[in-house]
Parts: sequence; structure tokens; C-alpha cells
Amino acid sequence: MQTVHRRRSILALLGATGLATTTGGIARAGGRDRLPRDLLPGGRLDLFVAERAAADQFSGTVLVAHRGRPVLTRSHGLADKAAGIPNTADTGVDLASMTKSFTGVALTHLAEQGALAFHEPLGAFLDGFPSDVAAVTLHQLATHTAGAGRSALTTQRPPGEAEWGSEEEVWQGMLAYLRTLPLRFTPGTAFGYGNDGYFLLGAVVAAVSGLSYYDYVRQHVFAPAGLTHTEFHTRPQVLAATGVAHPYATQPNGERVDMAPSLPYIGAPSHGAFCSARDLLRFAHALHTNGLLGPAYTRVVTGGKHALSPADRPAPAGQREFYGYGHVETVAGEHRIVGHSGGGPGRATNLDVFPETGWTVVVLSNYDTTIRPIVDLARQLVMSAAGRSATLPVGG
Repeated sequence: MQTVHRRRSILALLGATGLATTTGGIARAGGRDRLPRDLLPGGRLDLFVAERAAADQFSGTVLVAHRGRPVLTRSHGLADKAAGIPNTADTGVDLASMTKSFTGVALTHLAEQGALAFHEPLGAFLDGFPSDVAAVTLHQLATHTAGAGRSALTTQRPPGEAEWGSEEEVWQGMLAYLRTLPLRFTPGTAFGYGNDGYFLLGAVVAAVSGLSYYDYVRQHVFAPAGLTHTEFHTRPQVLAATGVAHPYATQPNGERVDMAPSLPYIGAPSHGAFCSARDLLRFAHALHTNGLLGPAYTRVVTGGKHALSPADRPAPAGQREFYGYGHVETVAGEHRIVGHSGGGPGRATNLDVFPETGWTVVVLSNYDTTIRPIVDLARQLVMSAAGRSATLPVGG
């Protein structure tokens, strides 16, 4: 009886907080939904997310789509607790490291045009670096095998970073600082995940294109993909906006603290783009249907190039991961999953695209509580559904 009451309470929660829930024109055959019920509103995934939200373990949006068409879109929690503004599928959430996917596409777009090549050294585009740093290749920077810059876990910060108050100050200050850093290891001999390598790649995008990194990504990634709720917001913009989620960091005592006032002035090529769940689906759909790059270069940017060991990045049992250009390619049995995750104080994000079966799962949270259980369950359900792919609709 207690289980029945629990399920009823969760269903009531879904009714109260089911913002923008849809089955998106699901095709039917013989009166039955062709899509698996576990991935639809009221199904196993929806109920599981609602349980976590009810326990204050999730705040944000989960979106599941098949062939670009949403079949489940559910939002929970508040984007701004002080103002009482709820999260929706159009709320911009700090993607954290998933921002690297945009940078990877921008860099590959320039390669597709012949404006650069991945084997070329950093020094061919940017000057002022020590000779060994200048010799690292764009490929090594994009796969985190260059050894340039700081580790992602470092507490080391550039002098005066807290006072930077403009896009120009951030850009020039970071580049000046990165020119002072030695290599951490011999390029090509190890995997060392970090953010600085992607900042350097963003600087290459700017140097080659003649545009700022931000403008290049806006014009050649965001615009052609149809992203309308995606931007590199400045800290003042985040504080003033109503459609942007504040990141809430969990303190040791369990309290959640709004981190928006202490955000960097603006995000970077490695982290800090704000994007909505619907926009992230549009980005994934545009990329994998060749709306951003040609078919060959889509495989270039998304395909795994460096095998990740458990020490590099722990993977779920039975899954193997490979780092590409701002994307992680996961092989799980017969399934290929492409995407990226992100995390930090007050944010936890993940994008999974199943290119061969047409599924996409977006999980965006403005809490730093782990979303791994949600991601793992969604993968399990999608891969199970793919085993019954003969019953799935082919349109959309």
C-alpha cells in the first residue's frame, strides 16, 4: 500500500510540475503507441526523475527525442529560487564542459573549409608561447593529449582574474596567463583533461576567422542550428535575466547556495555557454543530420580518437569511451553513443545521441547533485527500445 501511495504522489507531482510535457505527434499502429512507454510521460524514466526532484535531488529538464521529435519533455524545480521562476525546457542552463562540443564543431567547420588542419601546430596560429607549447598540434589540444595548460582539477588561477570585467579583459588576460605555463607532460603520451587547451582552440578559431570566438560560434553554430535560447551570457546578464537558470551549489550542510553572483564575467570555449534543453536537441539534430557539417566531418568531430582508461574517466560497466573533438564516443555493446557531459558548482549536464537509432537524451540541471542515475537509466531504456526498433516510427 505504501508503494501505491508513493506512485500516486509522484503522479500528482508530475501533474503539478509537468511543464511542456509532450509526446510530439507520436505515430500509432493498431491503437498502440509505437514508442516504448518507459520513455513516455508517466513512464519509468519520467517517474524516476520526478522521485529525485521530489527529494530535491534534481532541478532542471529531461528531454527524450526520437529522430529529432520530443517524446518526453519534463521540467522540475526553480531556475531562480529568490524570484520563484520555474525551470522550463526553454530555460538556459550553464552547460559547463559541454560547451567544448560547440568549440569542437567550430574548429571542425574551419577545417572543412580548408582554413586549418588538425595536424598543424598551435604556433602556426598564435605567437608568444614557449617553443614546446607552440609545437603541440590542434589535434592534441582537441583530444586533451597536448599537456598544455592546467589540469581540470587545479585551484591555480590567473592573477587578477576576479577583477576582469569585460570580454576583452577575459580574453587577453587568459591568453597572457596561458603563455606563461609550461607543459604538464610530453604531448601525445597521456590524456590530461583540462579547460585551457580548449581556450587555446577558441583563440585559434578567432585568429583564423577574423571574428571573436563568440561571434564565430553564434554565426556558424548557433544560428544555422536554430538555437534561440543559447548564449555566452555575462554575469550581469545572468543576474538580470528571467530565462536563465541560476546554478545552486550544494554545501556540506546540505544548503544550496546561488552561485550566479560569483560566476566568471563570461564563459569560454571550454565552459560556460548557457543553453536550453530544446536548443540542445536542435544542436544535436542539426549536427547529426549534417546541418552543421558535411557527413564526413560530422564523423570527424564526433568520432572517438583517444581511448579513455578508467583512470582517465570511469565508465559504466560494459561501456568503453573514446574522446573525439569536444565529444565523447561511448560503445555499449552494439550501441554507439555520442555526446558530452558537464559539471561544476551548481550545474550537471549530459547529452547522449544514439546516431544509429535516432534517439537523443538531454539532461540539464542547475544543481550539482549527480545526474548519473538518470543518464544510466535513460541509456538502459533507450538501448532496450532500440532492440525493438522494428516497431519505431521512421518519420520526423
